[in-house]
Amino acid sequence: MAHPSTTDHRTVGAAARLLGVTTRTLHHWDTIGLVSPSERTLAGYRLYTAADLARAHRVLVYRELGVALDEIGALLDAPATDALDTLRRQRDELGARIDRLERMAEAVDRMIEARESGILLSAEDQIAIFGGDWQPAWVEQAREQWGDTPQWAQYAERAATRSAEDWQRITAETEALHADLAAACRSGVLPGDPRADALAERHRASLATYFDCTHAMHVCLGRRYVSEPGYVAYYDAIAPGLTAWLREVIDANARAHGIDPATATWE
Repeated sequence: MAHPSTTDHRTVGAAARLLGVTTRTLHHWDTIGLVSPSERTLAGYRLYTAADLARAHRVLVYRELGVALDEIGALLDAPATDALDTLRRQRDELGARIDRLERMAEAVDRMIEARESGILLSAEDQIAIFGGDWQPAWVEQAREQWGDTPQWAQYAERAATRSAEDWQRITAETEALHADLAAACRSGVLPGDPRADALAERHRASLATYFDCTHAMHVCLGRRYVSEPGYVAYYDAIAPGLTAWLREVIDANARAHGIDPATATWE
């Protein structure tokens, strides 16, 4: 055999650098018969010819397309018709993968928007759904206050999947809950009464629409309701004295679930 020209042939290391793979990869391809060096030096070192490197480049292309190594060899050696069938099938699979990735990208975009804005509704739609007293700026204020908490992350994740119809349903459920809370407060239902406990659980469940709310967290929110003028005005507008009554109902329900309201902390 004639001594090969070093300019026309590549050692394993040189071929690996040219192809952008490791020598281990080339050794593996050689072992499985996918791409093998065709020449040897007089000293016995294996050399890749231009044809070997061309085949290796085709392997890289097919690998990038997601074709398994055990299929690539058959594809490279197959008759033209069989190769075309394989490529068409691979193109269909790539199309399906692209569709999935595009849907995932859209979902990520919605998640980003939800993290930034808090709700994926225009200001007009928010007012139409939540009522004329609703102020879209409240969502931004909430993000500034809670944006770095796990609860805001949960809220954003759930908001990212909700449509205007979902928010309308949630709003209707909240209004029904408020009406029942007001009726119980006016009729003198005492904290700790089973009816009051049931309403406390409904109220906690309504919060869980946005983030997971434990009984201890519920107590902490009840404290805020009576200490912040905005909450007092909100609940007392539904029924006079509702804010203080609701806080007592929340505390009594928490005690029934083993939580001491005096020592409860945000978990």
